[in-house]
Amino acid sequence: MKPRILTLANQKGGVGKTTTTINLATALAAIGERVLIVDIDPQGNASTGLGISRQNREMSSYDVLVGEATLADVALETEVPNVSIVASTMDLLGVEMVISSSADRAFRLRQAFEDIGQLRINGQPVSYVLIDCPPSLNLLTINALAAADAVLVPMQCEFFALEGLSQLLQTIEQIRSSLNPALHVQGIVMTMYDQRNNLSQQVLNDVRSEMGDLVYSTVIPRNVRLSEAPSYGKPALLYDLQCAGSQAYLRLATEVIRRERQLSAA
Repeated sequence: MKPRILTLANQKGGVGKTTTTINLATALAAIGERVLIVDIDPQGNASTGLGISRQNREMSSYDVLVGEATLADVALETEVPNVSIVASTMDLLGVEMVISSSADRAFRLRQAFEDIGQLRINGQPVSYVLIDCPPSLNLLTINALAAADAVLVPMQCEFFALEGLSQLLQTIEQIRSSLNPALHVQGIVMTMYDQRNNLSQQVLNDVRSEMGDLVYSTVIPRNVRLSEAPSYGKPALLYDLQCAGSQAYLRLATEVIRRERQLSAA
């Protein structure tokens, strides 16, 4: 079966997008899925957060986007069972210059996924792909949206959250109308929630009032362990399974799978 491809996108930085990518992938793997992370952020934080040193990134998502390698060529195993990653390098900063004049420039990643059947994780086919995007709506993000089945939107519980969400939803609608008619929003996950802060609760209420069932029931708390884990090259679920952040991502994974099953049954 073709894997489900979820793009994690938000043009705002610092909303917990990479943290969500790493820990959601780990949580999905913990409940039996085989997950490929595709890191297309030139900063490469998802790769670093999974312990992939820059010296070990001989090939990267850049090579995939310019057509010089397949996903199977580039994917690296991680310390997380059932999670592999297509790492990122700073070469991605120049990828737009290389492909911008090509007629298929928005579909390079979609074309790469046509060969994903060649890729195995522990001898089994990939069941989920999570794409970690840069914090901007550039050609890399457009490639990710054009290739995805759905978008998962991490949003920080802060004052300008709804404004940024509005811009992203407009972009998703434009992609749907021009490049990927099947694209939809899988859900919105509220991150960095501080229950001691009245503003966090107000923002959460506002987003739920505006977006309804699109907002996941699970809320990711502001958590020191989530912040510490990347410096050890580990997801929080390996660094401290019992912390509030890890437990929240396990709940989020079950919500994501439940929504996917409801969609397939519809």
